[in-house]
Amino acid sequence: MFLTRFRMNTARPGTRRLLSSPQALHAAVMSSFPNLLPSDQASGDGPRVLWRLDHNAKAEVLLYLVSPEQPDLTHLVEQSGWPTTASPGAPGWQTRPYAPLLDRLAKGDRWAFRLTANPVHHIRRTGDEPRKRTAHLTPTHQLQWLLDFGRQERAGFRVLEKREDKRLLPGGTTYNKHPHHGDRYEVHVRDQRALAFGKRADGGGRGGQVSLVTVTFDGRLEITDPERMRLTLTAGLGKAKAYGCGLMTLAPLTSRPVR
Repeated sequence: MFLTRFRMNTARPGTRRLLSSPQALHAAVMSSFPNLLPSDQASGDGPRVLWRLDHNAKAEVLLYLVSPEQPDLTHLVEQSGWPTTASPGAPGWQTRPYAPLLDRLAKGDRWAFRLTANPVHHIRRTGDEPRKRTAHLTPTHQLQWLLDFGRQERAGFRVLEKREDKRLLPGGTTYNKHPHHGDRYEVHVRDQRALAFGKRADGGGRGGQVSLVTVTFDGRLEITDPERMRLTLTAGLGKAKAYGCGLMTLAPLTSRPVR
């Protein structure tokens, strides 16, 4: 497995085209792997190509990839990078083996994490209609999606809880600084995006409209099952993986807590 980072040149028309269409960006990402077939992505039960856009600032958009094979992003550099500054020693992107990090994961380890996901649930408005997949639209419900005990258990981690700040009030009662569900955990929900775009059919024509809501979670977690955690990092979490969702990355913890 490999982890790749590519900074997109937001001043270029090619970049703006790719950023406006997850379908086009997915096609560009998959073009980086000439030996991978679409059927290799169909299962979802094992390692696959995952990608995510980090909008750190208006002029800083980073594309992250996790992939079974080492990518060649030459075409992306030409479309949306800085081709005049690329060289054999510095091709315009950075790729490193992912196995050293995956192999060192252990139960009880704590990491900072980032995840862009498509939090959804299934509803039925009447008793005789089929259940319909629907996006969670509020930060509270989006957070509940991530904090679902079964989802965390299957993914091999738990989101850390904040330390309770209890102070004694007159009469011997206590004050809890984090009484609400969303304030209890070391995680922050941000960057909600509502996306709508046309999907290509297998024959190349239009295959209908795709609408989805994505959010980014920044937080801290503890690994509860290293093997399941490795699968989460290489196979993704949640739906819409072809459209930039599901990729979780880890980073060493800093002393600054998530607020």
